[in-house]
Amino acid sequence: MHIVVCIKQVPDSAQIRVHPVNNTIMRQGVPAIVNPYDLFSLEEALRIKDRFGGAVTMLCMGPPQAEEALRKCISYGADDAVLVTDRAFAGADTLATSYALAAAIRQIATEQAVDIVFTGKQTIDGDTAQVGPGIAKRLGAQLLTYVSRIVEIDVDARTIVVERRAEGGVQVLKTALPCLVTMLENTNELRFATLPAMIHAAGFPVRKWNREQAGIEDASKIGLKGSPTVVSKVFGPTSRAETAEMLELGASSLRDVSLKLMHKIFTRHPTLEADVLMKRDS
Repeated sequence: MHIVVCIKQVPDSAQIRVHPVNNTIMRQGVPAIVNPYDLFSLEEALRIKDRFGGAVTMLCMGPPQAEEALRKCISYGADDAVLVTDRAFAGADTLATSYALAAAIRQIATEQAVDIVFTGKQTIDGDTAQVGPGIAKRLGAQLLTYVSRIVEIDVDARTIVVERRAEGGVQVLKTALPCLVTMLENTNELRFATLPAMIHAAGFPVRKWNREQAGIEDASKIGLKGSPTVVSKVFGPTSRAETAEMLELGASSLRDVSLKLMHKIFTRHPTLEADVLMKRDS
């Protein structure tokens, strides 16, 4: 069983600031972390490896400093790591990113066939959830999104059964390998890295591939040239000046306080009461 886990190094969203003049994200001085959603995929891949054996290969596209994110994943138990890094990839949107990562996965598959590709549900800096499905489409692999649990893997029959979170319930899906799985958050708990594993990761030889080594055939489909997405403006949410209003219970009953609260809400939002009554009667 050979599993590839795609990760991304992202700025810590809790410390991101927006430049007040040019409205761009200020990354200087902001620590970089592994995209949190990707860690759930990593843990799931490691559990499959623990059960069936095989290898877990980490894959990341990014600047040279993203090597640290891959080393962190090696410390958790991954077997190999590939960093696709080249100035030609700069400015890539989700379309160009999925093209580059799909090419790199094909290149990895020439060394050892890939059975499952894992990605996180989305990244915290883009929040599009487009890269995983884009990779699956380019690879021609079965796509399983928003997976909350892997129920069963039949290595001999080369099938996988998963539970997928859907609106209004849970879907149980079965498909053939190879496939691409995007894991939901809070589906597992990432294991701790041991001290020997961290020492091993510190000196691990992360493989760095440029455009040619990653098997990119068409340079017009990567970086800014291959990115039709245009971001016109980035801005932070405006601070709310109003403060919370406290309602004292006092001698009043909970029913009276609730009615008072509803009256305040309907007064502030005049059309809300009519909308609620319309939905109730429909």
